[in-house]
Amino acid sequence: MPSHTLQFRVRYSETDQMQTFYNARVLEWFEVGRTELIRAMGIPYVEWETRGIFLPLIEARIFFRGRARYDDLLEMTVTLKAEGRARLLFDNRIVQADGSGPVADGYTIHPMVSMETGRPVRTPDWVIELLNKE
Repeated sequence: MPSHTLQFRVRYSETDQMQTFYNARVLEWFEVGRTELIRAMGIPYVEWETRGIFLPLIEARIFFRGRARYDDLLEMTVTLKAEGRARLLFDNRIVQADGSGPVADGYTIHPMVSMETGRPVRTPDWVIELLNKE
């Protein structure tokens, strides 16, 4: 299963009056992780679209585990898993980079959809090859 870890800082605009990250930001962070994992696998998402595949979000689950304040350095690990014949599941774990604790985790599920028809398609061979890369 392909996996990628990246670090990022909580920006001021991502915090709320309680001096922690605003809850909706996690979905944006998940998107960054998804994009960077796909790039690290060797075919950036823009190339997926060029090849006629979209990955719309159909399900998201987030578990809030702890706080993260402005300028905290966070570490996110994203792992990609095949979910049936036409879906991908991105599993996300966000922790404080200094090891002081978890921040959030969860997953998103995305069907592979033909850009041309707007309908789900089976996993293309080139995606299967990416998933099986070591």
